[in-house]
Amino acid sequence: MSSLKGKKIVIAKPGLDGHDAGAKVIALSLRDAGADVVYTGLRKTPEHIARVAIDEDADALGLSILSGSHRELVAATFEQLHKMGGDDIKVFVGGTIPRHDNDYLKSLGVKAIFTSEMKLDDVLAELAKQL
Repeated sequence: MSSLKGKKIVIAKPGLDGHDAGAKVIALSLRDAGADVVYTGLRKTPEHIARVAIDEDADALGLSILSGSHRELVAATFEQLHKMGGDDIKVFVGGTIPRHDNDYLKSLGVKAIFTSEMKLDDVLAELAKQL
């Protein structure tokens, strides 16, 4: 497993979802694994999230979505990253993501998809491999 040490990762909550416990758990776990983590807070627009990821020179961007609007929010975030020159930022998604949407999200460029059923160690190992 490669290391997360020194990687810059932005964790964001796009859309109107007001539940961020999972995002905070991931952010803290990434920090404890050696990553430099920025958490954007709740209810951010894809444009705001893309701007933060680019301004922070992020290696990766994690989107936490529980609202059911993951298809639209992920597509809009990729659109903003592209417009702003952030095509090199790797994107991963976590939350309530139905398995049948995985192919669509990956076709947008999502590198990894995590659900609440996954073990935290498995999430960190996959992120270390992807980054």
